[in-house]
Amino acid sequence: MTDDDSTPFPPAMFAQQMQDAGEQAMKSQQELFEQFLGNAGSSAFGPMNMGTATFKTRVQSGGRISIPDAEREALNIEEGDIVQAVIVPVKRNRDNDD
Repeated sequence: MTDDDSTPFPPAMFAQQMQDAGEQAMKSQQELFEQFLGNAGSSAFGPMNMGTATFKTRVQSGGRISIPDAEREALNIEEGDIVQAVIVPVKRNRDNDD
């Protein structure tokens, strides 16, 4: 095999590893949050707990993201409210047509 035949990290493998890492980071953050609250092992509320929500959304034109209806209702978020976001890219859907 020559250097021209392979790359150390093929793009598809790297993308999958980044997606897996992002999802694992999200799980780890949720576990840490539950431990911090003394709530370790309680998963009755799934990814939504104590006024927080974890969800995936797509970046739209102008860099906009949307908070799904269910999360807005559960957290009583209304238009004009200020929220804090932690962004972890999990998957890239891009065409390679330049």
